[in-house]
Amino acid sequence: MDNQPTTAPDSEIRSFLILAVVLSVFLVLSVVLGLKIERKDVSSPKDTDTKPFPTVTLEAKATYVYDVRAQTILFAKNEHVRLPLASLTKMMSALVAEEASPLYGVVTISGEALRAEGDSGLYKGEKWRLKDLLDFSLITSSNDGMRAVALTLGALSKANATTEEILNDFVGAMNRKAGELGLKNTYFGNETGLDLSIASTSVGQVGGSEVKGGAYGTAKDMGTLLAYALGHHPELFQATRETHATLKSLDNRPHMATNTNSIAAEIPGLLASKTGFTNTAGGNLVFIFDPELGRPIVVSILGSTENGRFADARILIKAVMEYIINN
Repeated sequence: MDNQPTTAPDSEIRSFLILAVVLSVFLVLSVVLGLKIERKDVSSPKDTDTKPFPTVTLEAKATYVYDVRAQTILFAKNEHVRLPLASLTKMMSALVAEEASPLYGVVTISGEALRAEGDSGLYKGEKWRLKDLLDFSLITSSNDGMRAVALTLGALSKANATTEEILNDFVGAMNRKAGELGLKNTYFGNETGLDLSIASTSVGQVGGSEVKGGAYGTAKDMGTLLAYALGHHPELFQATRETHATLKSLDNRPHMATNTNSIAAEIPGLLASKTGFTNTAGGNLVFIFDPELGRPIVVSILGSTENGRFADARILIKAVMEYIINN
């Protein structure tokens, strides 16, 4: 009796193994189905999968296109390369000014402000509500208007500060804000973005000057900056949607403002924009538009040409629309 084979345990082992395999299959299926539900996947043929962003050829040295809702980079070219910003600098100037003072605060146009390059039609001694002067300066890219803001709001805690100290204090606040926003590749040398002349020497030359940008940053950083400003202070760039505007100082002087973004009217659902141009920087343009309800797209163009930035923008807008239709 003791030497007879025992088949019962083998049968139990086989049953256990079969049950384990079945449970494993069900477990794998449940995980796969759970992932599909979480990602909202829909079974589809390979040829209907997400299509890539259309191929584009641009003049710009650097470009960045970002879908805010999907948190997806649609297109990028040299997006981390530091380039001169020109008047894109004024985006940070406006942001720092808005966070430093109530928008109903008053700014006086000083003679020192009017020494900035370019004549925007402002008058010495003219008083402006801060919000109106920011609107005017952003639309027209006014250097004297933004310098007046910086001179009013810089070094508020210092009595008898010099002009240089006031401006340095304001620009310092701009760089600190860039650090807070994680714009690691952005640096501001002044509040306007105007090119700077610095002393230099070379072989066979006693002395001379070298021109460099008034601020440097990347296409990605500038897109991030405008998206932050629009998200946290939506009123700040509202005026930049318009092609023209008439703004009055507190002296009741009307000032006509023409948007330096000459294609503002062509951009579908434009939410905010800013241009920049100097000989050093070339043509820059950053804007956010909403081609669908609730789908803002950030477009940043650096190092193009004065007219090429707008041609680049049209190409990218068309590509974005094509991408959305196919996805």
